[in-house]
Amino acid sequence: MAGGDVRDGPIVIVGASLAGLRAAETLREEGFTGSLTVVGDEPHPPYDRPPLSKQVLLGQATPDTTELPMRRDPDAEWRLGVAATGLDPLEKRVLLADGKALPYDRLLIATGTRARPWPDPAEGALDGVFTLRTREDAAELAERLAAGPRRVLVIGAGFTGSEIASACRERGLDVTVAERGPAPLVGALGGTLSKLAAVMQRNHGVDLRTGVTVTALRGNGSFTGADLSDGTRVDADVCVVALGAIRNVEWLADSGLAAGPRGIACDAGCRAFNMYGIVTDDVFVAGDVSRFPHPLFGYQMLSLEHWGNAVEQAEVAAHNMINPGPMQRPHLTIPTFWSTQFGLNIKSVGVPTYSDYVVIAQGSLEARRLAMVYGYQGRVTAAVTVDMAKSLDYYRHLIETAAPFPPPPGAADRAIAADVPIPSDVPDPKGLSHGPTVALTGYLPDRRLTVVQPKR
Repeated sequence: MAGGDVRDGPIVIVGASLAGLRAAETLREEGFTGSLTVVGDEPHPPYDRPPLSKQVLLGQATPDTTELPMRRDPDAEWRLGVAATGLDPLEKRVLLADGKALPYDRLLIATGTRARPWPDPAEGALDGVFTLRTREDAAELAERLAAGPRRVLVIGAGFTGSEIASACRERGLDVTVAERGPAPLVGALGGTLSKLAAVMQRNHGVDLRTGVTVTALRGNGSFTGADLSDGTRVDADVCVVALGAIRNVEWLADSGLAAGPRGIACDAGCRAFNMYGIVTDDVFVAGDVSRFPHPLFGYQMLSLEHWGNAVEQAEVAAHNMINPGPMQRPHLTIPTFWSTQFGLNIKSVGVPTYSDYVVIAQGSLEARRLAMVYGYQGRVTAAVTVDMAKSLDYYRHLIETAAPFPPPPGAADRAIAADVPIPSDVPDPKGLSHGPTVALTGYLPDRRLTVVQPKR
């Protein structure tokens, strides 16, 4: 930490999340000695969310064992169980639900997301209807699954919905998955790999319904079933609504920041933009609630719901909060993601939705073991592996170096398959029940205005 150039006034972190914790630790690791306060609307210290849809639902772990380990004591004042309700950027105060206000010199917003609820509140309040985001959600749903319902209905076949369905089948429960799009995971992985996801779900006994919406949840106090848009009805006694996430930005409505449904816009140094596109120098953003530009993906604003991104962006934000301009660094990490479901280990690097073509570079759909590479306008932009994770570093290098697409031979320890590139078939998210975990917040590549690069 550079001496006298850096202010040592109070820092407030709103969001007792993975990003909030890692930022607090990094501030101390880099020598910040001032007052540090972390605000969280949940009563718990920061905890890990990925196990909630996996080990907790399978009964292999309890929600109270998901607390995140601390790399070091951040020596912070924790304000847990109290939500931030507003931000006064002129007076530099965070307003809290208990009527108090916290002054700050610099502020980090890491408020993340919450589960999108069922749109009809009365139907969503039926006993047996769940969302999955918090420890309490996971505890209640795990208890209900352990009781052995006759059928579970999962609405939405994104990663969370698919992982829940996988856990249900592993528990031996009958499960129906309803998805408005053409296949599971299509919003994240495109059309080709989503076909494999559909086959795997059906091979594991999932009653997968695609191209349909749920028009009503039925029950008199307790959930008994749902009506679908194709005229059919699903009888079930547990329903899990997995319709994606909502960014927690409502508390910033009067703040003057560039905050909206897709998150809070910031620059590559994690500094928040105000509503006029002017970068602030005292408000920073990290984690799922952020939108940030990335030069490898056309400087599009990326919105990510990724564990790794939350950690890395928080560390960059914390560094930049306490270092002068020449020492600040950009958040340019390549997005990564993983999921385990129906016996498959799916890992991705890059931005699969930023693509026009894909090629199966290793393995095959039939073998259910493969590496698929995504390209946009002749260069590699992403890769997804299925039970072939050791190849991922090779493809990360191709993305980082803007390698030509299709990729050259020589991946990992075997020759590249000679498949011909095919359209990536990335659908418009508006036609899906689930949203992508990596979202380009501009248009899809084939619908985007051309950006004219200045002559050199």
